[in-house]
Amino acid sequence: MSSRTVIRGGLVVTASDEIHADVLIEDGRVAALAATGTPAAEAFTAERSEMGAPPPEGWGRVIDASGKYVIPGGVDGHTHMEMPFGGTYAADTFETGTRAAAWGGTTTVVDFAIQSVGRSLRSGLDAWHAKAEGNCAIDYAFHMIVSDVNEKTLKEMDLLVEEGVTSFKQFMAYPGVFYSDDGQILRAMQRAAENGGLIMMHAENGIAIDVLVEQALARGETDPRFHGEVRKALLEAEATHRAIRLAQVAGAPLYVVHVSATEAVAELTRARDEGLPVFGETCPQYLFLSTDNLAEPGFEGAKYVCSTPLRPREHQAALWRGLRTNDLQVVSTDHCPFCFSGQKELGRGDFSKIPNGMPGVENRMDLLHQAVVDGHISRRRWIEIACATPARMFGLYPKKGTIAPGADADIVVYDPQAEQVISAETHHMNVDYSAYEGRRITGRVETVLSRGEPVVTEREYTGRKGHGVYTPRATCQYLN
Repeated sequence: MSSRTVIRGGLVVTASDEIHADVLIEDGRVAALAATGTPAAEAFTAERSEMGAPPPEGWGRVIDASGKYVIPGGVDGHTHMEMPFGGTYAADTFETGTRAAAWGGTTTVVDFAIQSVGRSLRSGLDAWHAKAEGNCAIDYAFHMIVSDVNEKTLKEMDLLVEEGVTSFKQFMAYPGVFYSDDGQILRAMQRAAENGGLIMMHAENGIAIDVLVEQALARGETDPRFHGEVRKALLEAEATHRAIRLAQVAGAPLYVVHVSATEAVAELTRARDEGLPVFGETCPQYLFLSTDNLAEPGFEGAKYVCSTPLRPREHQAALWRGLRTNDLQVVSTDHCPFCFSGQKELGRGDFSKIPNGMPGVENRMDLLHQAVVDGHISRRRWIEIACATPARMFGLYPKKGTIAPGADADIVVYDPQAEQVISAETHHMNVDYSAYEGRRITGRVETVLSRGEPVVTEREYTGRKGHGVYTPRATCQYLN
């Protein structure tokens, strides 16, 4: 029996259009849109019967979206569930993290599988499949962190692209853990240029940063705020410049993750003005938080330790401008939560031992709607940077990231008038603090569908672990 849902009376907002329309969903996909009140829309809910028989009981549902937005489910292209770091693990499992994502209006996450040094890409990918399979509330896909570039690794990159893991992350930071030198980066970029993969870069000069960390600790500068002071904006900009030029030499595209600094945005802008296939992502923490948070009294600043670090507030204007001018294309979360108690506290007396990462997968869509309210971006740009562009960037569009016939029915009914206060007491991430504690915002997720199935229904969780399925990806759709 066909399962049918009609979402009636809402303002459908996609990256390209805004229209008062009813949405017909059949068997987990969008079947049709029709302007609200037209005969075509009325036909969506006309009783269908065969041979004069009445329709079976429970044949479908009608969701009233009057006065609400109907938007595509968010695509978060940068999460770290259950990630090992600094002797501990990110606090969200795939079960808790994807449930929290759904509460926040995100219906697809692309997480990072990790290659350990000395091991194969395949073994890392298999380990992440084992963590996620059967546990996710929403659909998921994987990028691959490449920590050990060698001939075997390069061959494996080809195989992974063929099976739908089409992006590879490298680190210019974290020597001794994930770090790749320029030669390793160049080799991986050359391979990506051949196989259609996309290199994602954590662009910070980790070798220089380690010197500054050592010097700061020797001076007795141990508080969390020094994490931001040693990871200098110029060292992010230098690494961004170097990554761009290495990619240019290799003839490869480049996606720079978690861009935080004015100077790094300038490097991306220059490269794009030169016509290079270079892309940039920023995150809500860089748009809404600053070094003021890192400098909170006592050890509170540890809650805000992430890399790249939070910057002085004046950097925010360049990030918003970059999002408006499309020199930055995506807002992802880099969701990598560590509890304050027992995890962030590992760095008391030594900021370099504070696990790097912040919670945010539940807050992204709401914070970006607040940016619409505040006049930083338009409604359609909100959907573009949070849904459509990440879906295109990572080969998921138009299955994900839009509301159009044939697309997966990953749809959010969003109340633009509701007010809420963000708090650890009410969030669903498996972490004991909120980075946005006490922040009052306008707009809230009301109902979430994943492939037509209700995951959140009028602010009640109705999803289940195991509903979310692994989704292989095509190559970056900006390069085709």
